[in-house]
Amino acid sequence: MTTALLFDLDGTLIDSDPLHAAVFSDMFAARGRVVDFDFYRQNIHGRLNKDIFESLCPGEDAVALGIRKEDEYRRRIGTTHPMIAGAGALFDLAGRMGWKTAVVTNAPRDNGEAVVRALGIADRIDALIIGSECPRAKPHPDPYVEGLRRLGADAASSLAFEDSPPGVGAAVGAGLTTLAVRSMLDDATLRAAGATATIADYNDPALTPFLERLKGKAA
Repeated sequence: MTTALLFDLDGTLIDSDPLHAAVFSDMFAARGRVVDFDFYRQNIHGRLNKDIFESLCPGEDAVALGIRKEDEYRRRIGTTHPMIAGAGALFDLAGRMGWKTAVVTNAPRDNGEAVVRALGIADRIDALIIGSECPRAKPHPDPYVEGLRRLGADAASSLAFEDSPPGVGAAVGAGLTTLAVRSMLDDATLRAAGATATIADYNDPALTPFLERLKGKAA
């Protein structure tokens, strides 16, 4: 069966949470509300924009606010941006091993396409799966199920990488062994969500046995 690596995007391939938090902070400041990074971490991280703005900006157009927020986020990302440490080498390994790769994200398509271009991986991934284009977005497993289908990959011979409880839950629900990047949350929180293990970044030695296992399946 085909082996695949399936990655969430924000907080998993790109350390984007400071940028997201800054955009939210500016938007809420214009409404007389202080939103610091702790508030972002506890109340915004990992949620869909529509749900965020419906709960925090009642009476306003949540969809329009979400569009405005993402326009500003893309402006701040720019045309080039570094990946989380070690991610480039992992894509190199996938290429040498013939493993398929996909990005599976709840971000809007415009964001997903802009970010993979800025990271320099647009031509290194085999699929870009957008949660809102699936029957259900994360935390439901549908985006990962669709990613596996598009890649022709077997969950038992693949790995998912996530950074939030909703994302971990979605990947685990699709039958994937899921490793969580500790970009925002600690080991205990991510394991409680279902992660098999956590890593600081893609240079973390904790990743090695999982990659060796995939190599063994491919042998």
